Amino acid sequence: MLKNKTIGSMLIVAGTTIGAGMLALPIASAGLGFTTALALIISTWALMTYTALLMLELHQHADRDATLNTLAKSWLGKRGQYLANFSVMFLFYALCAAYIAGGGAQLQEKINTGFNLTIAPQVGSLILAIVIGTVVTLGTSKVDKLNRVLFSVKIVVLASLFYMLTPYVHGQHLLEMPIEQGLILSAIPVVFTSFGFHGSIPSIVKYVGLDIKTLRRVMITGAALPLVIYIFWQLISQGMMSQAELLTSTGLPGFVASIANIANNSAVATAVNLFADLALATSFLGVSLGLFDFFADAFKKGDGNKDRIKTALITFIPPLGFALFYPQGFIMALGYAAIALVILAVFLPVAMVYKQRGSSDKNGYAVRGGNIGLAVAALCGVLIIGAQGLQMAGLIPAIG
Repeated sequence: MLKNKTIGSMLIVAGTTIGAGMLALPIASAGLGFTTALALIISTWALMTYTALLMLELHQHADRDATLNTLAKSWLGKRGQYLANFSVMFLFYALCAAYIAGGGAQLQEKINTGFNLTIAPQVGSLILAIVIGTVVTLGTSKVDKLNRVLFSVKIVVLASLFYMLTPYVHGQHLLEMPIEQGLILSAIPVVFTSFGFHGSIPSIVKYVGLDIKTLRRVMITGAALPLVIYIFWQLISQGMMSQAELLTSTGLPGFVASIANIANNSAVATAVNLFADLALATSFLGVSLGLFDFFADAFKKGDGNKDRIKTALITFIPPLGFALFYPQGFIMALGYAAIALVILAVFLPVAMVYKQRGSSDKNGYAVRGGNIGLAVAALCGVLIIGAQGLQMAGLIPAIG
């Protein structure tokens, strides 16, 4: 049973991580050259895996069902708790609203085409929110089962895509030098957010139990799966086109059209669009599961049917409302996603572990690296926020 949960939890981590943002990676890293882009992706993976393990170090000193709300209050007091709660709600509500709006529009288009109907996009958003909300409300085991199916199909689609595109990869494109060194700053926030899965960690701890050895395996393997897939995706996308051609691609639609044209195969665009749909679904499941358990902890709701329905309403009604009636709001909020994720996935784990290690309770699992590791992680967080700030100020281009 535990082995079954372990595999499912690894796939929840990977499924939450590999969202539609993966498709933006080639555009974000355009002009960097493959080697520089690879170094940035591996460095980001190492940072996010390290801070995920820091979260496990904290969870061993808390109850099984503790979330960031409880952890932050225990180690950082009320102010830390407020900061944690704001970061989780801001980031996850913005992401859920984006998934509901974007996924709803895609669902509406497919329903209209498949059944020859003319329903409004809002109906698609409502259907998507109800389906995902129902699965999350039924519990992590149901999320696990649905996620396994979606993730398996997603891997098959990706494998098909790689098979179709690999013959068009040219080695000389992968050896090209960066066109402009400053572009790496523009790429940092996009690459960083493409490794975000930390919000689902408390749900996985609650699901698997406080078995640190198993949880370490879940985090390391679950984060390594996206790393391998991202590297293959970069190999193909940056190997098919020169850096100059990638830079001239007009956003994601232009990039997809370019690779479909090079392969001379309309099935490529279909596979990319199908992958985007599946990636959105698995990410939405992971993010909303983390938000659901966060609210259950924050409002002290139990696992009874009435309490779970109340928690579901708190989790899904606000982002659904934003997606339907104020779409500009969450689009603006997503511009701050990297900053909120740095607070959630880097600064808070570092600060809490630093306080915990200074306490009297020093027994148990400790991530290697000591205070030097914590300092390096914090500096990386400052760098990411700095890059995002430069983008928002218009001093470097916003890409991806």
